[in-house]
Amino acid sequence: MSDARSFEPTMSIASPDVGRDELRRIHDVLRSGHLSGGDEVDAFGAEFAEYCDVAHGVPTSNGTTALHAALVALGVGPGDTVLTTPFSFVATANAVRHAGADPVFADIDPQTYNLDPDSVAETMADRDVDAILAVHLYGCPAPMQELRALADEHDAALIEDAAQAHGATYRGDPVGSLGDAACFSFYPTKNMTTGEGGIVVTDDETVAENCWEFIDHGRDGEGNHASVGHNFRMTDICAAVGRVQLEKLDDYVEARRNNAAEYTEALVGSDLVAPVEPAGSRHSYHQYTIRCADREAVQDHLERYGVPSAVYYPRPIHEEPAYEDVTTSLPAAERAADEVLSVPVHPDLSARDVRAVSLALMEYDQ
Repeated sequence: MSDARSFEPTMSIASPDVGRDELRRIHDVLRSGHLSGGDEVDAFGAEFAEYCDVAHGVPTSNGTTALHAALVALGVGPGDTVLTTPFSFVATANAVRHAGADPVFADIDPQTYNLDPDSVAETMADRDVDAILAVHLYGCPAPMQELRALADEHDAALIEDAAQAHGATYRGDPVGSLGDAACFSFYPTKNMTTGEGGIVVTDDETVAENCWEFIDHGRDGEGNHASVGHNFRMTDICAAVGRVQLEKLDDYVEARRNNAAEYTEALVGSDLVAPVEPAGSRHSYHQYTIRCADREAVQDHLERYGVPSAVYYPRPIHEEPAYEDVTTSLPAAERAADEVLSVPVHPDLSARDVRAVSLALMEYDQ
């Protein structure tokens, strides 16, 4: 037995990094008196869009409202069907229903936890699909080349749920630039935060204009209430925090990747299965998620070493009570829900913390 127990690290599964720079920018906004609808929101939208290598960014109140706005902006509504993954936070499917559309689920790739293109193809062969909503789960890019081909073949929109994938890339292109629109969340546990917030990014000017209108009570560019929209706007305080966080994002992602690399090395030869990084992809490790045959035993083992863990997600969406009307069998997603376990990987971990997690993982003996 090693000396891992002697570390007794105090760590959390997630830890937002908000410091003096963010506080100073918040103070500047408060002094300006422009707390909402000011320049900070426009600047943050433009800067985040540039980071994603697209033309437009529409900040929103959270990631769920970003998904809702993107779907509506792309013309998805009542009578339409959106294909998505059953293995994600429930907001992915909820946004589809908020838009008035019906979700349909395809199964996942058991290695990446993202949509399996073969399952998507089978599902789309059996029914009409108006949009594909692809999730980059845990920060691992979805197979966008295959999904783009399927979307084009069936004349369907392709939307990225990139809520967990800030800073990830796919075949050299940033996540956020791969679909007709992409949506990010800035919840405190994400790779960067605005406290609460989200954004829709797109290269399509019409989609961006539709989003701006939808999130601002249906107000068009001339100030008319041209449609019935919502108040899904981001505040200037949140945007100011986001602008500071965006400057740090690459460093945050690099720290996550370094921590993940150490864990993966510790798991060589282990019964625990490390996450994969598909060829051509750059994983941003919002979560470091292992697979294990006896999850409760692994959790107990980690707890003895002072290492917290969490399950994302204990039930696939189609097994949640709100979706009990969606009768389907998706064995890969159902098995993943029984076996996944995430450990701390965030940038706030000290070298001592990372070593303690690595040793705890290394010493698990099934």
